[in-house]
Amino acid sequence: MSELLIIYHSRTGGSAQMAEAAREAAAAEGAVRLLSAEAATPEDMLAARGYLFCGPENLAALSGAMKEFFDRCYYPLLGAIEGRPYAQMICAGSDGQGAARQLARIATGWRLRAVQPPLIVKTDAQSPEAILAPKTLSAAQLAPCRELGSALGAGLSLGVF
Repeated sequence: MSELLIIYHSRTGGSAQMAEAAREAAAAEGAVRLLSAEAATPEDMLAARGYLFCGPENLAALSGAMKEFFDRCYYPLLGAIEGRPYAQMICAGSDGQGAARQLARIATGWRLRAVQPPLIVKTDAQSPEAILAPKTLSAAQLAPCRELGSALGAGLSLGVF
């Protein structure tokens, strides 16, 4: 059984960098698996003991691919993963709260247990060109992602969660 499953979606690269930073740090603590939202299945979720969901906020909501993952997996997992720990990371141009609330509501429906408040990394992308441009996150922006991955990996390995 994989300890931590990181599921992400990224269109311009920011969320992918966040998920990879968390994966690298979590791997030093224990077993971790990184899957795109398009590839993740209910079976992958069942095989994990905890989750880190990472995606961009688009138009004040989760990206369509992250939402599609939840739509596809929600009912097959209902009642099967209750009580498992999760955390979330959102890559946002300015706010991120809408996507974080939406993800938290879905996790509440699954009866998952949030182990920390949402981590929102802001890119300050405000123009159409900046929003659509490939993202390169700074070391300072990725540091909290690494810290979260390390903490989740260690918590699962030590049985804290």
